[in-house]
Formats: sequence, C-alpha cells, structure tokens
Amino acid sequence: MPLIRPLAAADSLADLTSLLHRAYARLAAMGLNYTAADQTPEVTAQRIAGGQCFVAELDGRLVGTVLVHPTYARNVCAWFTRPGVAAVHQFAVEPALQGRGVGRALLAACEAWARREGFAELAMDTAEPATHLVALYTRLGWQPVGHVQWPGKVYRSVVLSKALNAVLPAEPAR
Repeated sequence: MPLIRPLAAADSLADLTSLLHRAYARLAAMGLNYTAADQTPEVTAQRIAGGQCFVAELDGRLVGTVLVHPTYARNVCAWFTRPGVAAVHQFAVEPALQGRGVGRALLAACEAWARREGFAELAMDTAEPATHLVALYTRLGWQPVGHVQWPGKVYRSVVLSKALNAVLPAEPAR
C-alpha cells in the first residue's frame, strides 16, 4: 500500500499534474471536460492553494492525490459554502492502481484532516454522466445532495456529501 502524506514542497507539480491527466483520461474520453484532464501545473498550484493536498507515494512515485478545502466563503456550488463543510477536489489515482484501496486511503486522510480541523461534513462533486463514480462514492458512504453546473463544463455535476460521524459500509461478500 502506498504512503499517504501531505504534498511536500519538494514534490513536482508537473508530476502531480501528469498523474491528474492520466487519471482523468477515461473521463475526458467520455467527452467530460473536467479541469484536471488537461490543466497546467500552474492551474494545479492555484487549485491547491488554500487547501490541504494529500498524495499517495509508491516506490518514490506519486500514484494518487486529493485536495480537501475548508468551507468556501463564496463558490458556484452553494453546498461548499455551508458552515462546517469541507470540499474534496482533484481526486485521482493512477489508473493501474484503481480499485486497490489507494483512493479509500486518500479519502480517509481527508476525513481525518477535516475532523482535526473541526468540520462535520465533507462534500464533493462529479459529473452526472460519470455514473460509475457516483455509484462508487455512494458505496463509500457519500450521499447525493444536489447538483451544480460549473461554468464552461459540458455536464451537470452531482454534489455528494458525507457526514464525518458516518461509518463506511461493510464491503459486500464476494
């Protein structure tokens, strides 16, 4: 299992951005113009500013990332401005490692950070047509609470929320 840690000053934003591009390529191929699919390292830095970025590192390589941001004073997504809500963004796992627990570990780091910082809830959004992601997050205990239409996006997003006192559901028997 990779090491989950905060992004360090020595980490390459170019490498992190390349990871985002690889992880979002499937979504881009679906015609979904997620920002992370083709953003520059400068945009990656801007998006990280003001939040806590976590990375998953395996054998000296970045293989996953997530950003958790404190409650926004203003945001197109009204749910992200609710008191006590921290927002999760730029969630990505190296495609070859998806489904192996890296994403769960990154989300657990966000939950731990949010609890330490006094937040009661995490929220995120994902494209409504990305039904596989909506289903995944729902299985992980997130609940759809609304929608948002981000400027310039060709899709509507589902907003999902998770109360931090909630327990992850047990894995189904196989």
